[in-house]
Amino acid sequence: MIVEICVDSIDSALIAEKSGAHRIELCAALALGGITPSWGLIETAVQKLSIGIHVLIRPRGGDFTYSDSEIDLMVADIEMAKSLGVSGIVSGVLNSDHTLDIKNTSRLINAGGGLPFTFHRAFDWIPNKEQAIGQLDDLGAQRILTSGGCTKAIDALETLTTWNRNYNPTILPGGGINSSNYKVFKTAGFKEIHLSATKIIDKGEVEIPMNAPKYLVENGRILGDSKEVSIICKGG
Repeated sequence: MIVEICVDSIDSALIAEKSGAHRIELCAALALGGITPSWGLIETAVQKLSIGIHVLIRPRGGDFTYSDSEIDLMVADIEMAKSLGVSGIVSGVLNSDHTLDIKNTSRLINAGGGLPFTFHRAFDWIPNKEQAIGQLDDLGAQRILTSGGCTKAIDALETLTTWNRNYNPTILPGGGINSSNYKVFKTAGFKEIHLSATKIIDKGEVEIPMNAPKYLVENGRILGDSKEVSIICKGG
């Protein structure tokens, strides 16, 4: 069974490879559910690792419905990641009603120019998941990263197993998988699993916090406030 480890730093990537991981999903900002990593992080990972590197392409945290400019950015990031030598792309787009955005997801797949494409956990927001599986198969996606519509993949094991047996693309379970439950997925016949396998290194209290919890928005996005900027810059 292939073990894919989600990492957001070069140190975590090196630990994953040394510990036996078969592949990484490289991202930034795990606290946001992952966003597109920097050019430098991708390039360094490609230079230092010998295992597969699939790169997450997600321009921001929050929902998965993107503006035209954000889609253009995602296409450019995929082309950048491909030029650096990654082995796969992880991404996806939804419509505002959380159905699969076929047009823009197809655009992202095509931007990869043949690189394996994983549709990420935006899939878990899709109302008609079986229909979306067929649509993604038609688009040429190789795998779907999903928790089966539950917070934790283990809670949707029966559903995931059914999809894995009866459909293409490959079902890649992810969400709450750890050393205590991974064998359940292997026994159920999954060829791959996805997990972050992280721990917190406590360096003590900080004098001035830099985190901003108000920006941890799920179903929405953070956008500049033109009125606020105008008042400050133009004096009202």
